[in-house]
Amino acid sequence: MAALRISLATVVLAISLGCGSSYPPSTPSPTPAPTPSPAPANPGSPVSIVRGALTLTTTAYAPNPIGVPVGGAVTWTNNDTTTHTSTADGGTWNSGSIAPGGTFTMTFSTVGSFRYHCTIHPGMIGTVNVQ
Repeated sequence: MAALRISLATVVLAISLGCGSSYPPSTPSPTPAPTPSPAPANPGSPVSIVRGALTLTTTAYAPNPIGVPVGGAVTWTNNDTTTHTSTADGGTWNSGSIAPGGTFTMTFSTVGSFRYHCTIHPGMIGTVNVQ
């Protein structure tokens, strides 16, 4: 039992001496500032869904038609006061509902001429030409 007390006392003494070190505290190395992410390489050629689009036809999407290269993207922005869609006539894409102020981006990987419309207001039509 006496040996246990001596061992315990030795451990406590060693710990308290180790904590009372006269060395200055280590200085943490500075953390580099985060690097901002670059902007997307191709944020998409802009197409506006114009104000009052539901009463328009070929001018509801501007510009119309729009041309993009293969691998290019189109970003539709709803600048109207009501919800619209960008939906391919052949079903290749469907934006779902684009609320006022909302956007939808579609990347085109094949050459062709793609007609689209608004499923809510079918009179709204447009074309994307991919070269």
